[in-house]
Amino acid sequence: MSILFYTIIAILVLQFILETVLDYLNAKRYNDPVPEELNDVFDETEYKKSQAYKKTNYRFGLLTSSFSFLLTLSFLIFGGFEWIDQIVRTVTNEPIPMALMFFGIIMIGSDMVTLPLSYYSTFVIEEKFGFNKTTKGTFFLDKIKGWLMMAIVGGVILSLIIWFFQLAGSYFWVYAWALVAVFTVFMNLFYSKLIVPLFNKQTPLENGSLKTKIEAFAQNVGFELNNIFVIDGSKRSTKANAYFSGFGKEKRVTLYDTLINDLDEEEIVAVLAHEVGHYKKKHIIFNLIASLLLTGVTLFVLSLFINNPAVSIAIGVSQPSFHAAMIGFAILYSPISEITGLIMNHFSRKFEYQADDYAKDTYAALPLITSLKKLSKNSLSNLTPHPAFVFMHYSHPTLLDRIQNLKR
Repeated sequence: MSILFYTIIAILVLQFILETVLDYLNAKRYNDPVPEELNDVFDETEYKKSQAYKKTNYRFGLLTSSFSFLLTLSFLIFGGFEWIDQIVRTVTNEPIPMALMFFGIIMIGSDMVTLPLSYYSTFVIEEKFGFNKTTKGTFFLDKIKGWLMMAIVGGVILSLIIWFFQLAGSYFWVYAWALVAVFTVFMNLFYSKLIVPLFNKQTPLENGSLKTKIEAFAQNVGFELNNIFVIDGSKRSTKANAYFSGFGKEKRVTLYDTLINDLDEEEIVAVLAHEVGHYKKKHIIFNLIASLLLTGVTLFVLSLFINNPAVSIAIGVSQPSFHAAMIGFAILYSPISEITGLIMNHFSRKFEYQADDYAKDTYAALPLITSLKKLSKNSLSNLTPHPAFVFMHYSHPTLLDRIQNLKR
């Protein structure tokens, strides 16, 4: 066993312990009294339901994370990656087909193994607490569509990256970075047009008082908005959402039908004002550039490891290869990913405050506050998360922090 093998095991173990401790600390706060400023979010019955939902998810999350950890550990210790690699090599020795088969078996196999857990989460837990609207047909159809997309999009990108490696050697990362950059920008522009329709129906917001108010706000702040769509999120869940996508003529606002049902018109416009704030403050551009820079750094570091046979051998594969080295590298690089994730979460929380401030300054604070409370209530969210858990995982400030900021 190599030093890299034990390093990989240590990383997996430490990550599992860290996440388990964070989840435990967060769970200990479930019974804390609700802050006075949030007393109107839940009544006593609703709060008990919220607590029960969080505790159920905590126990189930502990089960699923333990299962995933033990499965990964077993694969490393008992030669699971070597077994798959040998199966692939009985079919072909060509690098690109080998990699496609190797990752295809791992990803689809992992999805199949965890399918019962996903099914239980959707049709038992979410169903029990009144969130699930997904039919069994939709659930399995989504899985099949996801596999097909992974095979087509992921397969093409992986094939090109390996081809770049064969063409340019250790400098492949430059070509791969350019490919990922083009793909990322393309998806930012056309995700709502090309991908969303595969899973959901989108329709233009009908003429009426809500559309009039949204257009009036957009005109007031000098924001050209010609595309306002409603998505049928209720076909899967009662949870509400809204998001902004695209640039230039392709920019659009998408409102979940559940959001329209849960909030009044003033609150919906306030939520929209928050989303426009992200655009006006150039948060979308910042996130896109940051994502591309991080991808470039990751690919560069990968280029330093990919030719090292020890990286492949560290996951138990006897014949070094590009695809085996990618698995080993992904685990070895994960602590750095954790750090960059913390930094991005810090900026994300900061941007949420700025978007809230924009909505407060250009529209009003009160409807945004009431909308945040309603959305938290309807999703049975945690009103008293542990600060360490927030620091590590929250991309948004807590509800209490956002309300206190809006009241300043």
